[in-house]
Amino acid sequence: MPESYALNYTSVALAAVVGFVALGLMFVANLVLSPRRRTEMKGMAYECGIPPAPFVWSQLHIRYYIFAILFLIFDVEAVFLFPWAVVFNNPAAIPEVFRGPVFYEMVIFLGVLLFGLAYGWRKGVLVWR
Repeated sequence: MPESYALNYTSVALAAVVGFVALGLMFVANLVLSPRRRTEMKGMAYECGIPPAPFVWSQLHIRYYIFAILFLIFDVEAVFLFPWAVVFNNPAAIPEVFRGPVFYEMVIFLGVLLFGLAYGWRKGVLVWR
């Protein structure tokens, strides 16, 4: 092994040792400096500044869940569609043989999503009452 490799590994090992020592010092400083008074208020779960209430049964309408799922579906669509459009617009990125199948695969993907949108619209999920 050349000597330059040993120098590189030495600097990595030295950085790891310094990191672990710094981490250990931070843990020790936390133990020494942190307050130790336990109170009932400190032990409670924090819920937006409101003290937690005892469990009360409440119904959550399914409309919120369906609306969130539809949002995620179309959010994921955007995550797939924008990079695809950028790559598809670059003629050098996709060989000519694959341009047709790649285009029709995206058309099928968008068709499935549009079918889901039409189904949700027909069921009245998109109407916020």
